[in-house]
This record gives sequence, structure tokens and C-alpha cells, in this order.
Amino acid sequence: MDTFLWIAQLLLAVVFAGSGAAKSTMGRNRLIATGQTGTALFPMPLVRFVAGCEILAAVGLVLPWATGIAPVLTPLAAAGLCVVMVGAAWSHARLGEPRAVAANALLFALALAVAIGRLADLA
Repeated sequence: MDTFLWIAQLLLAVVFAGSGAAKSTMGRNRLIATGQTGTALFPMPLVRFVAGCEILAAVGLVLPWATGIAPVLTPLAAAGLCVVMVGAAWSHARLGEPRAVAANALLFALALAVAIGRLADLA
């Protein structure tokens, strides 16, 4: 189980570090052109805030658990990404993008597995 959780943590960290970096540096039109169409429904300050949250979550998924310093931050980061994925799925559903909603559901499931698995490891 630990191997699965580490793979999920690293995969989520890569995905959300990339997504957060794109959202923090690109304009709305460029984001939409590169496939981040869900950003069209939100004001750019909120998109930038979510970008920062995604970058912090990417770090929080790996660093605390790997170092043993405040490991409770790892399941909290994963839970935070679950919240982000609910918002993303909502926006993609409103835009009529079922593939994007499915991708959001998959990322949600991985983040939820990490949150539950790492909370169980802490107990």
C-alpha cells in the first residue's frame, strides 16, 4: 500500500505543480488554448490563488511525508486537492466537457486515496 500511495503522491505532485505553474504564469486566453478551459468561468485573481494552492499542495504531498517533518500536512494537502477537483469538475461540467470531468474524477479519487491512506498511516 505504501508503494501505491507514493506513486499516487508523486503523480499528483507532478500534475498539480505543472497546472499551478501554468495558471500562475499564463493569461486566460493562453490557458484556454492549452486545455485549461475550466479557468474561463472564474476571475483571474481566483485562478492565481488556486495556482498557488496547487503548487503548495504539490510540495505538501511529498516533502512532509518524505522528511517526517509535520507529516500530517501530506493528507491535508491531498484533501485540499479534492476540494480543487470538485470545483474543476463543476466548471468542466458547466462547459459540457465530459472528458475533463472524468479526468477531474480520477485526480479526485487519487487525492482521496492519498488523504485516507496517509491519515490511516498516522493513526
